[in-house]
Order: sequence, then structure tokens, then C-alpha cells
Amino acid sequence: MTKKIKVKNSGIIKLQFFDDFPDGNLVIGEAKKNVPFNIKRFYYINNLFNKKSHRGLHAHKKLEQIIFCVNGHFTLLLDDGEIKQNILIDDPYSGIRLGPKLWHHMTKFSSDCVILVLADDYYKESDYIRNYNKFLEYIKK
Repeated sequence: MTKKIKVKNSGIIKLQFFDDFPDGNLVIGEAKKNVPFNIKRFYYINNLFNKKSHRGLHAHKKLEQIIFCVNGHFTLLLDDGEIKQNILIDDPYSGIRLGPKLWHHMTKFSSDCVILVLADDYYKESDYIRNYNKFLEYIKK
């Protein structure tokens, strides 16, 4: 994973990790500790067998999220309207903060990829910006 995030409204979130060999790994995230908000919603994405799959392609007005790749890998494009950054997400112990006003696009999924997302609010369609040109207009306001 990229060591430095260049775009606005983002950052790296590290989870607690315990190697409990030979009985696997334990990874822990806690709201208001290493997850900087109260979690109101979570979702995961799997079965990404189509090599041409695209996910995301939107921004949020207010929603705060953290995206983790708990298995496999994918490429995350972040765009704050000024800077664009591609990040290989392949570390199950670190996530990327997807803050408001941040366009994101996910591609190049490994066939074993599993993505977990934590969100600070419930689903609200009115919070989504699904058109890139409207996103650029919105962030200039």
C-alpha cells in the first residue's frame, strides 16, 4: 500500500493486528479509537471474478468511510478535484479513509478480493454524487 496519501479528505487507518500463530490472525478496529467515527453501516464486496469490474465511480457530500481489502488486492483511484492518486490496496491491516468530496473508483480486483467498508452514516441516495462533472462543480462551490 502507498505510504503517503496525496489527495485531500483521505488518510491511512491502521487496525490492531495480533499474530496468533498457529491459530491465525486477529484484527481489531474500534469506533472512536482507530476508526475515527461511530460506525452506523458496514458492507462488503466479494465475488469479483470479472477482470473488467469497476466499482465506486462516485463521491459523497458528507459521508465518511474507510475501505479495507481483507483478502486479495485491488487498485483504488482517489480524486479530490485537483490531485489524482492510484493506490494498490493489498494490506488487510490498513484501510483508506474516503472522506466527503472525494471521488473514488476501484478496479483491477484479484479473483479472491474481499472489500470491507465502514461508514459513519446510513445509506442516503441524496448524499451521492454519481456524475464526475457534477462532482467537479460541487467541490468548487
